[in-house]
Amino acid sequence: MIRIMKYGVVSDNEIFARSTSSRDVSDVVSAILKDVKDRGDEALREYTLKFDGAAIDAIEVSREELKAAADSMDPEFLRVLNRASENIRKFHSHQVRNSFVITEENGVVMGQKVVPVEVAGIYVPGGTAALSSTVLMDTIPAKIAGCKQVVMVSPPGKDGKINAAVLAAAYVAGVDRVFRVGGAQAIAALAYGTQSIPKADKIVGPGNIFVAEAKKEVSGFVGIDMIAGPSEILIIADGASNPRVLAADMLSQAEHDRNASAVLVTDSAELAQKVSDELEKQLAVLPRQDIARASIDVNGKIIIVDDLETAIAVSDRIAPEHLEVCVDSPFDYLDRIHNAGSVFLGRNCPEALGDYLAGPNHTLPTSGTARFSSPVSVDDFVKKYQFTYYTEKALGNVADDIALFARMEGLEAHARSALVRGQVAKESKA
Repeated sequence: MIRIMKYGVVSDNEIFARSTSSRDVSDVVSAILKDVKDRGDEALREYTLKFDGAAIDAIEVSREELKAAADSMDPEFLRVLNRASENIRKFHSHQVRNSFVITEENGVVMGQKVVPVEVAGIYVPGGTAALSSTVLMDTIPAKIAGCKQVVMVSPPGKDGKINAAVLAAAYVAGVDRVFRVGGAQAIAALAYGTQSIPKADKIVGPGNIFVAEAKKEVSGFVGIDMIAGPSEILIIADGASNPRVLAADMLSQAEHDRNASAVLVTDSAELAQKVSDELEKQLAVLPRQDIARASIDVNGKIIIVDDLETAIAVSDRIAPEHLEVCVDSPFDYLDRIHNAGSVFLGRNCPEALGDYLAGPNHTLPTSGTARFSSPVSVDDFVKKYQFTYYTEKALGNVADDIALFARMEGLEAHARSALVRGQVAKESKA
């Protein structure tokens, strides 16, 4: 049963404790990364047999397989895939950044170029909940950014095949190449490249603890979006909220993972008890009851506060992945929220809307990293470089200032570099 606690009565340690895994997989992951780096495809096949139980020959999924997967889907599901794709594309198209040029009257030209990374690597989890939605969420921004190649990896089942819905989503989203490999070994392949899999410039997408650790270890050698932790939802709700609705929304995240966390913050003690009772009713008939039960009992909590202002303060300190604001006038509170991955406003906006259809991204910062991190976006697939042009006269006007600054830092060669062109020009005119 979920814990109910009163803010200001129980300790902050209980209020703000979050789900963590004490399992250390760094040694295992490091060994896998090195092995794939050294042996490439051979190591991938061995790990796929070992961890996924699949003996694979062809690592790459053919275009014919992708199309066949799409053709095998129920037409209604394909319709939904295309509708979701359209919404995601519409939302993310507003994130496109433009290059700029500044031209000064003295002949100085400065600017910034925004260019896409060449190869984007997309990781898509498999297992009991193959996330075809993640394919759309991570591929479409990369396509909008203009990446030359979007490469997807996903673990196969024991039959050596990737989930057909995942492949159908890859076909709809326009993934360029798909490979049947998952886990830390897939991250290694994207980071270092193998005989079959091209080296990526950026890796995005959620995964289990092995995937998260692998992304952490290759970060810096290759770009990553974030190191994702367990799924999270926090709901701010007033006493007029429907407990059945709130319980359903909390369980939508609890069923992801035993380490997932579902938190309700409310100013109503009566609502808190009703939601607790409702959770028990809905858990009893939930297909993924064992997973959701572990999440609710260990990591779930209902926090009673004095008012909604305090609820927002508590939420900001937790910095949840998903934040629902279940009140009648949610826009009154929007500007006061600072730390959240994605915010769902009002009484008719379940978090599942963001998971699948609305358009904003569902690959979000977890574990409190929303304090400084953002959802996956077009920005994840572009980089920027600056350029500067000075005329001879313009440089001459600032060379002494550059030299003075450099000498204050004890860097004489910097100073001379700024001054030497003027000296050469004088000598050539003498």
